[in-house]
Amino acid sequence: MSKESSFDIVSKVDLSEVTNAVNIALKEIQNRYDFKGSKSDISLEKDELILISDDEFKLEQLKDVLIGKLIKRGVPTKNIQYGKIEPASGKTVRQRAKLVQGIDKDNAKKINTIIKNTGLKVKSQIQEDQIRVSGKSKDDLQKVIAAIREADLPIDVQFVNYR
Repeated sequence: MSKESSFDIVSKVDLSEVTNAVNIALKEIQNRYDFKGSKSDISLEKDELILISDDEFKLEQLKDVLIGKLIKRGVPTKNIQYGKIEPASGKTVRQRAKLVQGIDKDNAKKINTIIKNTGLKVKSQIQEDQIRVSGKSKDDLQKVIAAIREADLPIDVQFVNYR
């Protein structure tokens, strides 16, 4: 039983699911009474959502519709970082929302601290935008996964390549 087991901690957003959620949200906006005659729109450019609406109140409603659709499609909403609301053409307002992909250095350090604080015999390595955790005991790896799930992280993480 000397063979080491491992898994990777990643933070990814499925862009095809985001596209589906945006399309469903746009259909709902077209049919909703409170958005009749409104210049509300949601678009996805690479890894950034662009929300446009008549005013800040309608923009918040637009965000609520979009977040509801994202949750139904299983997209982590923690990985969306909203920019500031700015005026756009035609008396509208615009807000950009970046979809965060990968684990940045600060969050990787937080996750490594959580792993070390468990006191389990596992090793963790930061590899670019993911973290590899390895150890001899699969039970220890399961405990590490449980500890990370319980932690209140600013991003949503997934566990992949469990070997």
